[in-house]
Amino acid sequence: MLVALIGRDKPGALQLRLDNRDAHLAHIAETGVVHEAGPLLDDQGQMCGSLVILDVEDMDAARDWAEADPYAKAGLFESVELIPWKKVIG
Repeated sequence: MLVALIGRDKPGALQLRLDNRDAHLAHIAETGVVHEAGPLLDDQGQMCGSLVILDVEDMDAARDWAEADPYAKAGLFESVELIPWKKVIG
């Protein structure tokens, strides 16, 4: 099942994102369930959130992945949504 994770950073948290980015990218590589991913950008082109498409068994697996993400553990996100997603194009 594909699940879209949309994480919105806390205001002023760019440095926290940068400090944890290597660990976040390692988590992506190690888990092998990320279909696509990339940062959300603000009007100035600065990273302000994340869009991660997970390919997992169920929503529980998506929640487990999200909770283990170093960004989440560092307290980067103001909010996180997990939404079932259907790929149609691409």
